[in-house]
Amino acid sequence: MSALKNIIVDTPEDYVLRVRINRPGKRNAIDYNVREEIYNALESNIPINSDGNERDTPRKFRALIFGGVEGNLSAGGDLPSMEGLSRQEAVDRLAHIHRLCRYVANIDVPVLTCVNGAAAGAAIGLALLGDYIIGERNSRIIVPFLKLGLIPDWGMIQTLPARVGLPAARRMIFESQTIDAEEAHKIGFFDTLVDEGAGEVETIKKATRLAQLPMHAFGLVKRQLSTPNFNEILDDELSNQVSCLTGPEFDEGFKSFMEKRRADFKKL
Repeated sequence: MSALKNIIVDTPEDYVLRVRINRPGKRNAIDYNVREEIYNALESNIPINSDGNERDTPRKFRALIFGGVEGNLSAGGDLPSMEGLSRQEAVDRLAHIHRLCRYVANIDVPVLTCVNGAAAGAAIGLALLGDYIIGERNSRIIVPFLKLGLIPDWGMIQTLPARVGLPAARRMIFESQTIDAEEAHKIGFFDTLVDEGAGEVETIKKATRLAQLPMHAFGLVKRQLSTPNFNEILDDELSNQVSCLTGPEFDEGFKSFMEKRRADFKKL
């Protein structure tokens, strides 16, 4: 379909839209430009059906796939772009993230994510906003927020425990865990686990099957399954993450990351 600077958008099968993050030099880290390009691609191709009524016109796409290029989904948020933000800049950053979160959460077609290699932070948040997550055996799930002095964002305080259960989510967040593909499948983070290199094919096959479903009925079920307080969760997240991004703990967390050492929050 088109190749943009930070994402690749194509149609691997009829009615299936695929959006892949394309920043291999940054291990597909997600920054403002990635988020903006994803949002614009979705808005152009999969309009939100906000009222739940059946559409008058046929859908151009009946399934959506997220992925990454060259062996990784994404290393997560682009950390250097978060450093040194003023309070207003931090608010603007979270508001931009939440615009995309709300859009993905309200898409009334199946949303699938193919995970290979590293999937960290924001990439996990994006995947959790969808319906299916397919993982390859070489993948690893990285939840780095607390060791950076941050809280989980992208709505993860709600979406992660909804997928894996509260005890597992608590461990992943509090311990800044990195879990391998087998464990991710065991706790339910992955719906399907496939061999290395087979993720894209399996995800496209799954999306093609799901695209045959009655989309009006699917959208209604998806809407009923969603938690009604998601917007409130995002509002709380904005306030809390802004206080973290502009505070001394993130400053120490960022410095420790750049210096490749363990953060020392006890000195603060």
